[in-house]
Amino acid sequence: MTRWKRWSARQQDALLTVVVVLAGVADSWVKSPNGLLTGQPIGVVAAESGAVGALMWWRRRAPGVVAALVMVGYVIGFTPVALGVAMYTVGAHYRRIRTLVLFGVAGCLAGVLALLAGPPGQDLRYGAFVLALILGPLVVGYAVAIRRELAVEARARIEALERERHLLVERAQVGERARIARELHDVVAHRVGNIVLTAGALKVGPEARTAPAVARAAELIRDEGHQALEELREVLGVLTRDRRGRPAARAPQPDASQLDKLVERSAQLGRRATLRIDGHPETLPAPVQRAIHRIVQEGLTNAAKHAPGAPVGVVVECRLDGVEVQVTNGRADGAREADAPPLPPSGGNGLIGLAERVGLLDGTFSAGPYDGGYRIGAFIPHKPATS
Repeated sequence: MTRWKRWSARQQDALLTVVVVLAGVADSWVKSPNGLLTGQPIGVVAAESGAVGALMWWRRRAPGVVAALVMVGYVIGFTPVALGVAMYTVGAHYRRIRTLVLFGVAGCLAGVLALLAGPPGQDLRYGAFVLALILGPLVVGYAVAIRRELAVEARARIEALERERHLLVERAQVGERARIARELHDVVAHRVGNIVLTAGALKVGPEARTAPAVARAAELIRDEGHQALEELREVLGVLTRDRRGRPAARAPQPDASQLDKLVERSAQLGRRATLRIDGHPETLPAPVQRAIHRIVQEGLTNAAKHAPGAPVGVVVECRLDGVEVQVTNGRADGAREADAPPLPPSGGNGLIGLAERVGLLDGTFSAGPYDGGYRIGAFIPHKPATS
């Protein structure tokens, strides 16, 4: 049955037609001629049965016409197999009860005419056989078709329920992301906001008037806090929507043109950082520029956290086949003092995120000790921009 379902409709019809033709011809040789061909040579009856069986090839295209022709052939030469297949096809293709009743009455009429035209001595058992041959396949075909339609409807309903379930899950995920984003914003933005306000107060306080270095440090802390808040809102804007249900407006994304500002700000914070750019990274595709910016940003941050006072070198080299980025810090000036402030908390996800970002761009990423210090390197291939 499984192999039969794999066949196409035309292949099934071809095989069924051959079977019906052979069955009709064989029945003509086994049983004496009936119908209007009663008394005729067996070869004539066999030819008529084969011709009627050949009509099965068109049973799907015109089931009503084929059934009518088979009824005529049944009256002429008694072709029970072809008639059963034709009535089954009618039941499987038509849904209106009036149409099915019409074909059922026509089939019964054909059976009566075949009995009248056949040899004398036909009993009630023969009449019951003819009735079952006509009405049985008609009812079975209709029942099979209804079952198939119910199965299709059930599958469609299941698929609709599955889609609805996915939508509900996605809606719940969106709601959960929005809730997490609000919680994160409330916690982190509050803390960073306090840092910004404290730095602003320190900048205009009496200590800043007597110590210009304190004022500059307070200004840098205030600027860093403002930038952190902007980036936090940018990231959380991806997870939330505005009051109208639209995605939150996104700020301009960082690119390679801001590399000098990153290094300059690092130098303002007292770090020895240098930048060397070969080529024009600002002409690269936007995803590549963002990756370069994040690599340099993470490298400078890690150097400040784990190797304070060590020189940091940033090299961006644009080549024909791609761009290579390296952030290298030398050996730290000395061990951390006992009373030095603790390092900021870190989960080690920065380098993992960079490796994933570079991997999505079909690039290679490396990070590890280098010449007594540490180096972060990446190579990102790119295609030249086409006009």
